[in-house]
Amino acid sequence: MKFLRAPAVILLTLVLMPCGITLSAQEDDTSPWSAGADLVTSFVWRGTRLGSGPHIQPVLEYSKGCFTAGAWGSFDLHDYEEVDLYFAFDFPCGFSIGMQDYYLPGLEYFDFSPADGSHAFEVNAAYESDRVYLSANYIVNEAGGVGSSGSDLYFEGGVSFEYFTVYIGAGSGWHTVNGSFNVCNLGLVVPGEIEITDRFSIPVTANLIFNPDSEKLYIVAAFSF
Repeated sequence: MKFLRAPAVILLTLVLMPCGITLSAQEDDTSPWSAGADLVTSFVWRGTRLGSGPHIQPVLEYSKGCFTAGAWGSFDLHDYEEVDLYFAFDFPCGFSIGMQDYYLPGLEYFDFSPADGSHAFEVNAAYESDRVYLSANYIVNEAGGVGSSGSDLYFEGGVSFEYFTVYIGAGSGWHTVNGSFNVCNLGLVVPGEIEITDRFSIPVTANLIFNPDSEKLYIVAAFSF
């Protein structure tokens, strides 16, 4: 992919300019690095359950100005492994653009072939306000190892109320049973917390998920650390 280097540098420069990121050192006492993990009772992604049983989902992230990059993973006790790299640029008024690399560690890392490829690359755009969020996602390549068809689409929108959030998602390709575009992800999210002591509590989120395409219903609890 050497032919992409020059255009990529130009695009990156144009995107970073409004972020106020410069090459000069700036004094900042706040670390741009962060880390965390979630424990989920099952891993349901865009209406489809992946792996089996509980998953631990660590995240490592770097954020500076409007630029964010990181690594996220999901691991169960039955040999399911996933490690995704991503980056995003946040703009004023709640808009963002980014890219994500979906990778399964059981596959050869440098296999980019359509038949057995281990990476699916997704470009995404999103908008988020205090109560509403919208996202559009597009897989740019076919990768048989991870199951992407190429040109896979996924759109999701949600509305937050005082005590809960509802959302709807629709997609094609690897998101649906026969690959055609269909609604595949309806959800109700309720946040809460488990109080351990007077000063310490664990955030917990319950998510009721229905996939009308595969006719599956799930309920998932996520604990954040």
